Amino acid sequence: MMIVLSYDVDTTDSAGEKRLRKVAKICESFGCRVQNSVFELIVDPAQLVILKERLTQTIDIEKDSVRLYRLGSNWRSRIESLGKGLRYEQDGVMLL
Repeated sequence: MMIVLSYDVDTTDSAGEKRLRKVAKICESFGCRVQNSVFELIVDPAQLVILKERLTQTIDIEKDSVRLYRLGSNWRSRIESLGKGLRYEQDGVMLL
């Protein structure tokens, strides 16, 4: 399933900056950054559980927020992009 994930981490102190980097690294391991704090992730239900657990352990629930939007398996028709596009599609073929 396709998930759009966005996050907002409070970076008013050095601990927040560290959390921000950790959240970004977690998201990068599951999908593709499409904007500064927005990722598109193609995951199965087990991967989603792992992702949510890692994020919950990383963020400060009093200061930070993470939002997940489930687009399901028919996600292609639900995404529209204007302007600069991605360098590659996640589920496409990448030739090196």
